[in-house]
Amino acid sequence: MGFKEKINLDNLPNHIAVIMDGNGRWAAKQGESRVFGHEHGVNSVRETAEAAAELGIGYLTLYAFSTENWNRPKFEVDALMTLFVDTIQREIETLNKNNIRLNAIGDLKSLPGENYRKLMDTIDETRNNDRMVLTLAMSYSARWEITEAVRRIITDKENQQLNAEEITENFFSNYLNTNDMPDPELLIRTSGEKRISNFLLWQIAYAELYFTPILWPEFTKEDFYEAIVNYQSRERRFGLTSEQIKS
Repeated sequence: MGFKEKINLDNLPNHIAVIMDGNGRWAAKQGESRVFGHEHGVNSVRETAEAAAELGIGYLTLYAFSTENWNRPKFEVDALMTLFVDTIQREIETLNKNNIRLNAIGDLKSLPGENYRKLMDTIDETRNNDRMVLTLAMSYSARWEITEAVRRIITDKENQQLNAEEITENFFSNYLNTNDMPDPELLIRTSGEKRISNFLLWQIAYAELYFTPILWPEFTKEDFYEAIVNYQSRERRFGLTSEQIKS
């Protein structure tokens, strides 16, 4: 029996976030450049998105490019941006066929002009799809997002008095990039690294964390199913005791 058959469809996480890590190390094992790894990582993106949509996951968010990634060698950044444009163009038909809506979060205006235009065009062309929302975190970091939220609050309230009582968790969440989606219940990170890397720090406060040693280009649908089975084996208490949950 495969992991897919073990999944309880009545206990699916509505939102899964993924830190796609290990492209460079996988490429090095093949004796190839890091760019080679990024190219092959696209296949795992496709597999994961298809698996999530088939199961009925409502939201899938992928950490595609962090604000810190701009500090990588220029040839790698340029290659990533080219790959990004090519992939976006190639996948529009697949997204529409599978009724998947594309979304993006992050400092999107910092993307090269062509990348930004292609991304916005694809988001527009898939805006009516409602099977699943696939969000790409591009030029994103959680600290940037939180700082930007504070800036937006100050701008919105510039000519008004902001009362301390107004600042609630819901109020602040409405200024985050993810204001129109639920918080992730499950965060998956590939490659064996056990850290969050500045990703969705506010939103994953109560997410279950799943770390796998599998490098991203090797991550398959079966690996995705295994992560969900692992998630379903856990007791999510949200600060309560086991006895309170059971009763």
